[in-house]
Amino acid sequence: QLQASGGGLVQAGGSLRLSCSASGSTLDYHAIGWFRQAPGKEREGVSCIGSGGGRVYYAESVKGRFTISRDNAKNTVYLQMDSLKPEDTAVYYCAAEPQRCNYYPIYYAMFYWGKGTLVTVSS
Repeated sequence: QLQASGGGLVQAGGSLRLSCSASGSTLDYHAIGWFRQAPGKEREGVSCIGSGGGRVYYAESVKGRFTISRDNAKNTVYLQMDSLKPEDTAVYYCAAEPQRCNYYPIYYAMFYWGKGTLVTVSS
C-alpha cells in the first residue's frame, strides 16, 4: 500500500517535499506518478518517474518548480516542490504502474493508489 506524506501549509514562494512510500512491498519495479486534486476539479497528473529513475515527466504547470526523484534503497519516491503558488493547493496522491510511465497521466489507468496528503499554499 502506498502512502503519501509531507503535505502542509506553506506561503506562496515556499517549498515542500512530499514522500511516497510503500509498506509491505517494494517500489523498485514500479513507475510512480504524482497526482493532485483541487476542490471541484478533476485529478491531474503532476509528475512521473520510471522504475530506474532515468525517465521523468512533468506537467507544464510545474516544470521548473517541481522535481521528482526516487531512492529505491529507502523504497521512497520524492516530489520536491519549490516556488509554490496558491494554485498548487490540492490533495496530492502517489500512484504506481509497472516499470514505465505508460499510463500516466491517465489517473484511472494507474494500478495502485495511496492515501493523499494535503498541500495548502497561502497567498
